[in-house]
Amino acid sequence: MTHTTHMTKTYTVTVRHEGGEARRGPVTMGQANMIRCMLRDEPEHINIHAVWPVPGGTTTESAIDALRALVVRHEALRTTFPHAPGEVPREQVVSSEGEFTVTVLDHEELPPEGYAEDVARRARVDRFHLDRDFGLRISLIAVEGVPLSVALAASHAVTDISALSVLEEDWLDLLAGRTLPAVTAFTPLDLAAEEATPGGLRKAEASLRHWERIIRTGPQAMFAEPGAVGTEVEAEQLTLRSTRGARALALVAERTGGLPSTVLLTAWCALLAHRTGQSSCVAAVPTSNRFLPRLARSVNTVSQDALLSLDVRVPSFDALLRAAWGAALNAYRHSRFDAVRLWEMIDAVTYERGSRFARDVVFNDVSALPTGSTEDSDGPGLDVVRGPAQVLPARVLTFVHETAPVLRLGLWVDPALFAPGEAEGFLTGLVRLLEAAATGDVPLAELTGVTGVRPVERGGNWRRVDGSWVSPPEVADLLSRALGGVPVHVAPEGPDEEGLTAFLACGGSPFTPAQAHAALMEALPGHPGVLAPRRYVIVRDAPAGADRTGAWLRQPILMEGAGRDRRV
Repeated sequence: MTHTTHMTKTYTVTVRHEGGEARRGPVTMGQANMIRCMLRDEPEHINIHAVWPVPGGTTTESAIDALRALVVRHEALRTTFPHAPGEVPREQVVSSEGEFTVTVLDHEELPPEGYAEDVARRARVDRFHLDRDFGLRISLIAVEGVPLSVALAASHAVTDISALSVLEEDWLDLLAGRTLPAVTAFTPLDLAAEEATPGGLRKAEASLRHWERIIRTGPQAMFAEPGAVGTEVEAEQLTLRSTRGARALALVAERTGGLPSTVLLTAWCALLAHRTGQSSCVAAVPTSNRFLPRLARSVNTVSQDALLSLDVRVPSFDALLRAAWGAALNAYRHSRFDAVRLWEMIDAVTYERGSRFARDVVFNDVSALPTGSTEDSDGPGLDVVRGPAQVLPARVLTFVHETAPVLRLGLWVDPALFAPGEAEGFLTGLVRLLEAAATGDVPLAELTGVTGVRPVERGGNWRRVDGSWVSPPEVADLLSRALGGVPVHVAPEGPDEEGLTAFLACGGSPFTPAQAHAALMEALPGHPGVLAPRRYVIVRDAPAGADRTGAWLRQPILMEGAGRDRRV
């Protein structure tokens, strides 16, 4: 929703800065990852934004002076990425001087609630030019010359959400007249140098092996179910604010000895796996790669996913909590990688497996970062409100903003998978699970009764095959369409359904198993209920009983195989 209000004037201030060391060097793995996304994705989807409240008594001049001091203090804000046209940046350059602009929006009266958020969101829609643009687009919102808030959009190659929170805290300290301590966190160039050491390279290799194990054996998508189509969804924001949830979370942590962050992650994973009917919860947990001390307050983009795989086949919540700490730590330790090599590995492994890895679940816990929140223990017991919609390359995205004294979460879910009211019910169910676990261990078999959240109903045509939920009729339909409409029958292999066999009638245009597999893999994106057959059996003509496996087996076989021998 776009707000309008009468302005007295809008003007732009050009701010010169000088100080700090001029440096240059290679980009970090995190920067390379985000640059790759920025060159591929729409800017409003990959750029980030924030709104900072301005303390009372601040003048426009002092607000701008503090912004200048931030730029001098943090190398990331003085960084550009030179590159030739058509090439991907591989180098970063830190300047010792330069300039940036601040747009002042000075109003005659108080703008409506949400105005600053709108300003920040609008600033996201234009692409940042990596070779020359300052990494922040800053608007200072004022009423009759008195600053109220800063609305900014940021290049994801320069900062991430965590870095913006560090900048906000530093900025507020500067306005309060505090002396900031020396920067001891990794600068981007410091991190790039550490990543290039033998130890850093070993960590990156270990990360690739961690990801490969999960992608080879885990569910290809958490939301493989009816209605899960496409690769991007427009989802409405839901915000949970709950003092009940915060009190329950603290009590569970006290009862079990677990960290509140781990308790919340465990409850979220348990409920998500219960809702999706999965035996494990596979989720991207991006901010968790800041668990090392010199990364915690780094003003940099450290946005590389930690990939969590938590097996929920345990009897109770407490047993799952004990497993979650190790699983989370394992994910955090393997969150630094060469993004190009990672996706080369994913492409190779998924082609071999016949799957399509879906990053459809994201859990981003930023509760340890400064928020500037004014929440207190007198907040709502449990309140869920709807906010603006945005397009996401995920089916469920959760941001944890605060855990005490109010539990505050942001949630976006695919509306095609969650009926009206079901998304609110998921958040309510999370609070109910925490409240139940606050007084004693909770059997996971009782989650429906405890939380009110029901597992998805997939219907009799769905099978669990090779660790993933699969619809054999959908596999047959997609494979048929990928090959121009030839008759296809798909059947599970053996009693344990470890794989699928596809029978194909080629007619007068014979093709190979490799060609059939390549065609299906090309059509696979956006179809999480489809897993490629392990074996392709090619016959000339479809039998009379084309819906029966036995009838296909009686046909003369022209060719059969796995189809993974080579790309076609």
